[in-house]
Amino acid sequence: MISDFNDPELSGKYLGTITSDFVKISDVLKEASYQVRSRGFSDFPIFPISKDMQPIGKIFIGKAEKDLDWNYFITYVDEFVQRKLIAEEALEEFKKAYKDPDEFCCLFVIDGAFTSFVYIPYPND
Repeated sequence: MISDFNDPELSGKYLGTITSDFVKISDVLKEASYQVRSRGFSDFPIFPISKDMQPIGKIFIGKAEKDLDWNYFITYVDEFVQRKLIAEEALEEFKKAYKDPDEFCCLFVIDGAFTSFVYIPYPND
């Protein structure tokens, strides 16, 4: 089960490349998050990111497509519960920790055995 939010290990190893990618595609991610919520799919959109293909969610933006370091996938909290990545009893805790999706993008970083949620603020318009 995944229980860590904004893991300190993210800082040095990942945040630089994630941030440089994020600046390029934040508007697209923000719009996708809005569409997921406004169409009633989920109030908790999640964007798994990985350097390789992985099975969580659907591919949304491939790294080669936009000259990125990471592949961006799209899903929502229900898939994390179905796959037992978030235990049912931890779902309320996740929802409380989930930051305002109009202001923050919820990424799920996957790099080998390392996995962690990270919330990145969207740039101000």
